Amino acid sequence: MFENLERLKVVLAKAKTEAAKVIIGQENVIDMALIAIFTNSHALIEGVPGTAKTLLVRTLASLLDCSFNRIQFTPDLMPADITGTNIFNLKKEEFTLLKGPVFTTFLLADEINRAPAKTQSALLQAMQERTVTIDRQTYSLPDNFTVFATQNPVEYEGTYPLPEAQKDRFMLKITIDYPDTEGEIELANRMLGDASPEAVLCSGTIKPVIGSGELALLRQSLSDITVKPELIDYIVGIIRKTRSHESVLLGAGPRATQALVLSSRAFAAISGRDFVAPDDIKAMAAPVLEHRIILRPEFEIEGHSITETITDILTEVSVPR
Repeated sequence: MFENLERLKVVLAKAKTEAAKVIIGQENVIDMALIAIFTNSHALIEGVPGTAKTLLVRTLASLLDCSFNRIQFTPDLMPADITGTNIFNLKKEEFTLLKGPVFTTFLLADEINRAPAKTQSALLQAMQERTVTIDRQTYSLPDNFTVFATQNPVEYEGTYPLPEAQKDRFMLKITIDYPDTEGEIELANRMLGDASPEAVLCSGTIKPVIGSGELALLRQSLSDITVKPELIDYIVGIIRKTRSHESVLLGAGPRATQALVLSSRAFAAISGRDFVAPDDIKAMAAPVLEHRIILRPEFEIEGHSITETITDILTEVSVPR
């Protein structure tokens, strides 16, 4: 198994290097997306238009030899548009399943908050159980099924906020900011030739870093990464502190505890180590907790942010030595 762990470290490093050829100046974003994939979880991606949210998922699907589908969420989107439906075949005189885009490995739910709750809920069973029920018949999705849902952080007109139960099913919230000056200059220069990010991805120069079916095996090797008992206590202390902090109206639930354990372990692997350190937990605290915490209105009015609250919590919980 330790051989698989070494293989995992190599694959993660290679995936980061290859992805960086397409996704410019977003190393941390690539790390977070890989963590969601290798922990068999889902991620909510938030960023303004043009920050390569769709391109990121397409690139990782190509690198990990996985199928990819995209759904553009709109107010008139129906649940059957996601899951599929049975249609009557006149030649065979029987109903045939027409599978929807949810039958894939990586699903990009683009602007998920543009669809009403009924349509958003069509993803809940798929995300939690990796199955889909159509006309009382249940169908299995791929074992590596992963949802990446995007949101625009500034445009809220005509949107339907995600319910807390659905946000809790996303292991991480990945925030994509504008590239830095050097990254944007590189992007501008690439557009003058034939090396734009889209062209690089479509040219075939980005090759899969793993073979078909290897993802599940590599994911299992994460269990070889050591997590000391005192670090488990540290994680539980952080989560429980979110429920008693003076600025928090609703703290994180047990899914957050699970998410922080698994994501910290994956972050250690991406960092090239076979053990979890307190800094790994601190690095994953904000992505795991940001979308799960609701602040009290009086603190929001005063301009207090969730990020500041998480920082406060990390300073208040004792770090194990």
